[in-house]
Amino acid sequence: MPHGQRDGQRLAGRSGYAVALTSDDVDLDAFTELLTPRGQEALARAGELAGADPVAAATALRRTYDAALTSAALTQAGLRERAKAKFGRDATVMYFTPHGLEQSTRTEVAEHRAHRLMKMIEPPAAPAVADACCGIGGDLLALARAGCAVTAVDTDPLTAAVAAANARALGVADRVTVRVGDAAEISPEEYDVLFADPARRTGRGRTFDPMAYSPPWPVVLDLISRARLACVKVAPGIPYEFIPEGAQAEWVSYKGEVKEATIWTGQGGGRRATLLPGGHALTAHGSEATAAPVGPAGRYVYEPDGAAVRAHLVAEVAEMVGGRLLDPLIAYITADDPVDTPWATRYEIEDILPFSLKKLRALLRERQIGNVTIKKRGSAVDIERLRADLRLKGDNSAVVILTRILDKPSVLLCKPLSPA
Repeated sequence: MPHGQRDGQRLAGRSGYAVALTSDDVDLDAFTELLTPRGQEALARAGELAGADPVAAATALRRTYDAALTSAALTQAGLRERAKAKFGRDATVMYFTPHGLEQSTRTEVAEHRAHRLMKMIEPPAAPAVADACCGIGGDLLALARAGCAVTAVDTDPLTAAVAAANARALGVADRVTVRVGDAAEISPEEYDVLFADPARRTGRGRTFDPMAYSPPWPVVLDLISRARLACVKVAPGIPYEFIPEGAQAEWVSYKGEVKEATIWTGQGGGRRATLLPGGHALTAHGSEATAAPVGPAGRYVYEPDGAAVRAHLVAEVAEMVGGRLLDPLIAYITADDPVDTPWATRYEIEDILPFSLKKLRALLRERQIGNVTIKKRGSAVDIERLRADLRLKGDNSAVVILTRILDKPSVLLCKPLSPA
């Protein structure tokens, strides 16, 4: 830690407001005060100080406000800045907790889900939706904006208060009811739709085990079994055995990055991948994945979008481009012709060689390649360690793909993508 930063934290500690500089914690009483006129003044001032030295910002606010309100305002202003990546302009008036922001759904993804839900039912004037674990309200906001009447619960009083404040801040409070409660106490039969986003964090951090979700998976399954239509947000890596029989699992990718998976019940089964913001959808029916053909390398290699990979729809992507797999267990497709598709990124292959650091380094030096994008699937090589070991020099660029071809560690040297 830089010397000046240590000094700043000591100063903050002596002044009695170190929490404003060293913690993202949010206190319910302080958050409640933040919603008062005086709290709103403090929050507006903290927003103006965004990006300033934290010690200077805290010192400026402490001239007018007490330590607790100073901490709450600075913390909330910082969370709003971080939230802009997910919530855009809405973040400037919303409220957050650190964990709530981390797990909350990106606006574009929540809107996709809400609009898809509305298409699945013949809605009354305002379809009744139970949001069983609402968090800070990212999904309930999208559902309310789509025309749903949402009853939301969360076990944490602070989180529930944040969700209610967000509904008011974005003008949908008339369609949202938020209360403190246990998801297991919800009666899904009383609603048109059950939505659930179980918490995926424990005291030790993020968990990938559905049995460690909150509420745990058996409770979620019980709620699903009693719902007319259910939509459950889960981690993208959820094991297939946890997906209820007859449900559809959807993996959603936003700008090339897989964000989440959603389990839908009441509308048929199968697997689906969705690309946002374009809205492209790829589906398959049945629980078994179709096998793609395997064959020799062609002129091009295609890297399927992660949503298609997670949904076991690589064979469908291979069919789109007239391709085949380089290895039966690796999701790299090769083909002889260039085909444009939103479902895969295409690279032109220049060389293929068995993996050898010495040979790869020599080839890159021979071609004066000083800038590489390194990708890998089915390789245990540490990318950053490899980048350092290559000791790159030169003005040219390339894409290096580390993979296996028929179970042999291999390297594909490819042309970089042309500028869009």
